[in-house]
Amino acid sequence: MNRKIQLLSILFLGFSQFAFSQIKEEKLILNKKREPEVKKIEKKKTSVETIKNYPPEEKSQNPVKYTITDVPAVSDFKTSTIQGQDVTPKFEGTAQNNYLQFGMGNYGKILADANISKTLDNKLEVGADFHFLSTLGLKKEYAWDSKQSSTSIGAYLNSYGEKGKFNLNAQYGLDNNRYYGIYALEPSADVDLKQRVNQFKVNGYYDFYSNEILNDVRVKSSFLKDHFDAQENQVSILANLSKHAVEIGKSGINLNADLGVGLEAVKTEFAIADKNSSNFFNTTLDPKVTFRKGDSYLMLGSTFSFLNAKNSNTPLGGEVKNNKTYWFPQAEFQFAAAKEFKFYGGVDGGLKLNTYGDLLQANPFILSDQFLRPTETQYHFYAGLRGDIDETFKYDFSAGYGKMKNIMFFQGNNLLDNTFTLNRSAYNFANTFSAVYDDGNVSDIKGSVQYFPLENLVLDGEVRFRKFDLKNYEDIYNVPLVNASIGAKYTMLDKKLLLGFQGIFASDRTTNSFALEGVANPDLVYQSTENRNDKVGGYADLNLSAEYKFHKNFSVFAIGNNLLNSNYQTYKGYKVLGAQVLGGVKITF
Repeated sequence: MNRKIQLLSILFLGFSQFAFSQIKEEKLILNKKREPEVKKIEKKKTSVETIKNYPPEEKSQNPVKYTITDVPAVSDFKTSTIQGQDVTPKFEGTAQNNYLQFGMGNYGKILADANISKTLDNKLEVGADFHFLSTLGLKKEYAWDSKQSSTSIGAYLNSYGEKGKFNLNAQYGLDNNRYYGIYALEPSADVDLKQRVNQFKVNGYYDFYSNEILNDVRVKSSFLKDHFDAQENQVSILANLSKHAVEIGKSGINLNADLGVGLEAVKTEFAIADKNSSNFFNTTLDPKVTFRKGDSYLMLGSTFSFLNAKNSNTPLGGEVKNNKTYWFPQAEFQFAAAKEFKFYGGVDGGLKLNTYGDLLQANPFILSDQFLRPTETQYHFYAGLRGDIDETFKYDFSAGYGKMKNIMFFQGNNLLDNTFTLNRSAYNFANTFSAVYDDGNVSDIKGSVQYFPLENLVLDGEVRFRKFDLKNYEDIYNVPLVNASIGAKYTMLDKKLLLGFQGIFASDRTTNSFALEGVANPDLVYQSTENRNDKVGGYADLNLSAEYKFHKNFSVFAIGNNLLNSNYQTYKGYKVLGAQVLGGVKITF
């Protein structure tokens, strides 16, 4: 039986070679061990007891870098012209904390990575890493320059004490992009479309080994500036207080109590167009209690937010203030009929501050002038089923329905002025986007599966369906109805050869667009016609990776991105690179 499964697995991977794309940060780990729990496709905050066991000897081999991020239900793989970063798998072993990697490919793509760390005698670990990716862009598709590059340099420190672990890391990132997605005009080939974003981050994290009273403290800060003098400063502090594993009589039920206290401040200023500025200060309290017996539990809680917001811009001619208190329900239950069948459900909500940095991560082609306001999820009900069948097949399926205010999405911008000239700024060719907001309801269905047919083979798949019913807009712009991904990770030849496959899929998206024509009158001007029901096609983005380790310190790798050779668009006018092949070498020490 195992021979049949192995033969089918090899045939599957062989077929995959004909059919993988631009991938930014996630790295495929092909020799991943079987995990005892369902894949964490969406992290839900509960007060379920967390068992901490951080022996310094083990943790010193695994430096933790703290970041605050929203975890989507679908893969973190993203698409863009330059996002085809390192998807080569990592070998296990103590030497893997230190490596150098270099690769080159078509479209002038250059990839360079390095990570160096050292554990000192006092078990203080210090390290640094470097990442660089560049491409010459789509020279055959666009007359103007579409080259891009991304660079990040970071350093980190880990310290292991008697009561807890301390982590401090700093990172500088530089993204050189172009507003190259011009579809309504024909500027000259030497038009300057440059956009550059600098961001410096410093994060600190202290985690106590026990869950007694003070659980952990996290600090995050960010300083951002772009080519058009937009500036954003952000800082947040989160402390988690907890008391876990309090036995209730002889019922076998344990009580966990948690209280999260958070502070977040964001100040953003723009220097072009309407010169928007915003200042947010948000305080949150998250009390929760959890009654747990075995794998079944009931969590009850609330979230309180106290928001102080200020917005101003040139058209408003003044400052608009908004002080408001929010309350959101928090509850979740899980009934574990068996390890294979765990029924769960609940309700949650919250307030999300939309920052310029967050918007750039979702859409790097936005105008450097945004009206920022928070998104409020008033409530979101959900129910689902998850389980682990013989540690061979894991699944998690759920459906939900929620009500939201200020749902944020991106709308295409018209010309900022209608003067009949091509002597324009980089962002003034109807080639940028701005955040818009609307109230409405959202329905979602999510699913994730993992299958381990062999010790050295992992298959996985994820899908997410989201349908928005908005108050003022007929359709939500630039948000696909369906996102999905499939993947495979396989090791051969005594783990010397590692193979990976990843497929990313998205359905069509509705967007607005503009048609421009010159109007003859005493002063020539452009007249625009807006199409509010334009379509950006869906895509299938298939990727392959391989790495062969011919020596304990040397390996070669190859990455194939967007192997269907489709110049699909991420946003209107912004095509991605076609089929890409990149090869290189890696040195570990």
